[in-house]
Amino acid sequence: MAKDYYEVLGVSRSAPVAEIKKAYRRLARKYHPDLNPGDKSAEAKFKEIQEAYSVLTDQKKKAQYDQFGFAGDVAPEGAGPRGRPSGFEGFDFSDYGTSSFKDFFENLFGGGGPRSGSVAAVRGEDLNYSMNLGFEDAINGVQTRIRLTRVVPCPACGGRGAASAGGAKACPACGGTGRGFAQRGFMKFSTACAACGGTGAAPGEACRECRGAGSFQKTEQVSIRIPAGVDTGSRVRIPGKGNAGRSGGPTGDLYIQIEISPHAFFRRDGANISLKLPITVPEATLGAKISVPTLYGPTVIRIPPGTISGQRFRIRDKGAPILGKKARGDEFVEVTIVPPPFADQRVRELMKELEKVSGPDPRADMRGN
Repeated sequence: MAKDYYEVLGVSRSAPVAEIKKAYRRLARKYHPDLNPGDKSAEAKFKEIQEAYSVLTDQKKKAQYDQFGFAGDVAPEGAGPRGRPSGFEGFDFSDYGTSSFKDFFENLFGGGGPRSGSVAAVRGEDLNYSMNLGFEDAINGVQTRIRLTRVVPCPACGGRGAASAGGAKACPACGGTGRGFAQRGFMKFSTACAACGGTGAAPGEACRECRGAGSFQKTEQVSIRIPAGVDTGSRVRIPGKGNAGRSGGPTGDLYIQIEISPHAFFRRDGANISLKLPITVPEATLGAKISVPTLYGPTVIRIPPGTISGQRFRIRDKGAPILGKKARGDEFVEVTIVPPPFADQRVRELMKELEKVSGPDPRADMRGN
């Protein structure tokens, strides 16, 4: 039975070449033998779509097929023993740019590399720096300088690694395209030229300042700003203060890992601040107005009569700044009742008098019947 190549690829007889290539790409991804190991039917189907593609994308073969039809099984161009494709030379992947099919196989077989006319630019590495901050510096934010060793571009050669006279000639290995080829089994992929690293330029004479590296390590003072409200575990990004990129690639970033020193009496829970406040027996019994420390200066709270130890009071908007927002958390004050000095004889006499009128036993409900 005659084969219908258009039906094999699932396209109409009037389909343009671009549509034929698109159909081939979709079917090749589905039936490729390397993705269907041991599946003879998938391998046969792949040979069939390869054959259809080789005919319908060749102007002369397509014209002959459209006029005379199927002329018998033939091995597709580039086929190896028994008609098994030895590569994808019959299909130009570059026509599809960053297509999912090309990216898929480049990632699968390690054939990635810069595309035609591109430079193998590599982004610089990010750097990490640990910083210990005081409690109040973390609350208020701080502008400071740190001593940092990082990779910077060589100013003499602008990061090229070559003297000014070099680098202008085309790489003899790739003819200035920056492209080479890598073979993965029976598949061939475009990759960066090994001789020039994808730049397309001959190395030229090495720069005397950096000895061809294009960069060097430098220790310098870097200004950084830590925003208000950071906490232990916060990570502050300083753009462009990492290591220099290669071949014109962008500079990496600097990340500051924050560790906060504890405070003498403030404790932090996210944006909220807690404080234990000691009060006297008379203040708890009779009530009082008491000055309370906050991160922003003292404020006065009212202790109602009959306050018990462990009772908490909330002071709004006196907590830590909330990162990224114009808002603050709250401060929570927990009171602890401090007994009067036991050694004072007068205090002991007054406590005995107080005991007589102190009311019912607070532990009465805890006794068994």
